[in-house]
Amino acid sequence: MELNNLRPAKGAVKKNDSRKGRGQATGQGGTAGRGHKGQKSRSGYSKKIGFEGGQMPLQRRVPKFGFTNINRKEYAGINLDTIQEYVDAGRLENEFSVDNLIEAGLVGKNDLVKILGRGELKAKIKVTAHKFTATAKAAVEAAGGEAVTL
Repeated sequence: MELNNLRPAKGAVKKNDSRKGRGQATGQGGTAGRGHKGQKSRSGYSKKIGFEGGQMPLQRRVPKFGFTNINRKEYAGINLDTIQEYVDAGRLENEFSVDNLIEAGLVGKNDLVKILGRGELKAKIKVTAHKFTATAKAAVEAAGGEAVTL
C-alpha cells in the first residue's frame, strides 16, 4: 500500500448529486418526493413549535396561575460555614468581601450576595456583602467581627 493507491473503504463514500424536482428522468421530478397535495407539499411550509395537528396544544390546555414579579432581586446565598472554611484554608486573613467570592468562582460578577446563618463563625473577620440575615449578622458580631452592608 502506497500513497498513490489509498482509497476509502468500499461503500464508505456515498455521493448524492441528485437534484430534486428537475424532470421525470431524475426519479425525483414532479412532486420532488413530497407526495401529492397537502400542507407539507407546499413551498414555505414550516410546522410551528408545539403544533399538534390542529388539536389544542398542551401549552394552551394546561391551566396557568401565579405571576412573575419583574422587580424581584435574586441573591446568591453564602453560609457562615463556607466563610469559616475559607479562613481555615488560609484563603483570607481579616476581610471577606464579594470580590473574594468572585475570584473563587462561587458567585458571578453581577450577583448580589446575601450572608446566611448556617454553621458557626469562630474567626474575627470583617464581612462585606449586599445583605445579611439577622442570625448571620449576630454571629459575625458575636465572633468579634464586623458586618458591612453594601
